Amino acid sequence: MSDLKHITLPSGSTYEFADLTARAQISELKGTLSGAMEYIGTTTTTLTDGATTSPVTIGTANVTPKAGNVCIYEDDEFIWDDTSKSWHRFGPAGSFRALAFKDSASGSVKPSGTVSKPIFTGTAGTASATYTPKGSVKISKGKGTANYTPEGTVSAPSVSVAVNTVSVTPIASVGTLPSCTLPQLSATVSDETLVLSWTPGSFSTGTLPTKGTAVTVVTGIKSASASAPTFTGSGADLEAAFSGTQETINSSYTPSGSVSQPAFNGVETTVTVQ
Repeated sequence: MSDLKHITLPSGSTYEFADLTARAQISELKGTLSGAMEYIGTTTTTLTDGATTSPVTIGTANVTPKAGNVCIYEDDEFIWDDTSKSWHRFGPAGSFRALAFKDSASGSVKPSGTVSKPIFTGTAGTASATYTPKGSVKISKGKGTANYTPEGTVSAPSVSVAVNTVSVTPIASVGTLPSCTLPQLSATVSDETLVLSWTPGSFSTGTLPTKGTAVTVVTGIKSASASAPTFTGSGADLEAAFSGTQETINSSYTPSGSVSQPAFNGVETTVTVQ
């Protein structure tokens, strides 16, 4: 991606860009970096709190510490104080608990064994019920009052509508719309310089619509009516009756009792963590 350093206006004048925010931030950053902490690595040189040892060995190089330098010796962190020319101990390196510095740990567990199978003890019982699983349904025509009309005819309604009309002249041609070309400002970049140029626009009024031949259209309904349809059919009285054979169901079950408590039998062993 290219950068812009200058801008040339339609007047022909050329100007340079200036980033005031970046300049302010750079100035502020120069002031805050002085004395910042900097990690320089792990040293093999013996260090204690208050030691004035300098230089120290980092890898294979001898490094002379400066203000804010941080290094690790064995399990401790140290920072160099350039005022007192000495090391100050932070504490243990990293976020570790006591077990992190132990060589081993042990405890007792029961990792394997068996669980006894529970046993249910109860008293058997018997249940019975009667039901009618099958039969037939008979539908017959009775002699009482008719309760449904299974078939017949529906008369067609007579519909009458009165409407309002009006004469309307349609549009034969819609004409043409106005058109406009807007002025344009274009920009180009050459040798990191932004050049702006101006192009004028244009305008056309278009044409009006033309009328066609008049037609009559409906504008509303004055009134409307329809006769009610009628249904004509023959009523009948239907009766239904079910007949079947009754049977008995017998089954045995154990409705109540107790379950023995399971017991775990395992072998104790020792687990060692290193």
